[in-house]
Amino acid sequence: MFQEPAQRGSKYRDKGTPITKPINVTRDVSRSYLITKVLPAIVAKWPREARGETIWIQQDNARTHIEPNDEAFCHAVRQTGLDIRIFNQPANSPDLNVLDLGFFASLQSKTFLTSSKNMNDLIQNVQKEFSNYDESKIRNVFLTLQGCMIEVMKKGGGNGYKIPRMNKEALEAAGMLPNSLSIDRELYHAVLQQLYAA
Repeated sequence: MFQEPAQRGSKYRDKGTPITKPINVTRDVSRSYLITKVLPAIVAKWPREARGETIWIQQDNARTHIEPNDEAFCHAVRQTGLDIRIFNQPANSPDLNVLDLGFFASLQSKTFLTSSKNMNDLIQNVQKEFSNYDESKIRNVFLTLQGCMIEVMKKGGGNGYKIPRMNKEALEAAGMLPNSLSIDRELYHAVLQQLYAA
């Protein structure tokens, strides 16, 4: 997004009033955003005690996204002193994108309840809902993601499954909501055999 002065006046704004316009997202724009916005945000918020862990940035397979070994991105990562890597989600698997799986839909449903007269109002409403988002719901989305991953393994890598339901709200109310899901040992070994055979 960028701002430019309105070319003409209207009943909603005077001529010259800054208006927000969308930009065309290209690979260069994606790279720039990752380097100038995402990396600094990770560096600022990543816990000091977790500095040795690998940080994964998952992106879908849009043509405008950068390659995981993009030279400029890798150079910027080295400057952070952190182990930050990009990987693409498997093709045709929106259920394995944690943002699409639950976070965006949840945020969008809250934003739709607000009134937006223009692009600036919409941006402000989305930012407000993002700031006020209940962080405990994020854990639920990650549990759903883990459930989807288990279903993908059961289907031999396929996507012909239903998103598993765990009744997370009831488990949370009872203090029994897990932080992570476990898989059956036989399934684990079957998946390993399938990977090694490929």
